[in-house]
Amino acid sequence: MLIKVIIVILLIGLVISLASGLVFLFKDVGTTRRTLNSLGIRIALAIALMGTTVYGFFSGQLEVGAPWDARKHAAPQQQMVEPQISNDINEEE
Repeated sequence: MLIKVIIVILLIGLVISLASGLVFLFKDVGTTRRTLNSLGIRIALAIALMGTTVYGFFSGQLEVGAPWDARKHAAPQQQMVEPQISNDINEEE
């Protein structure tokens, strides 16, 4: 559960960094390096987010599949027996 909270915090940080970079881009008009610093922070947060999700999948704390996925909660089905089909044209059924 802790890893999911960390992922949400990293996503919120990415959005804040993106918004601040946009504000700095329009406000500074090339006079400062705040836009570049915001980009660097955003890249670091994105790398941390990818690393956290990879760690979560490999450690088993995160799973692939939605909670409402029917295949995830379905009981194992019995093996179906396929009917035998004859390729003989002259044989009648």
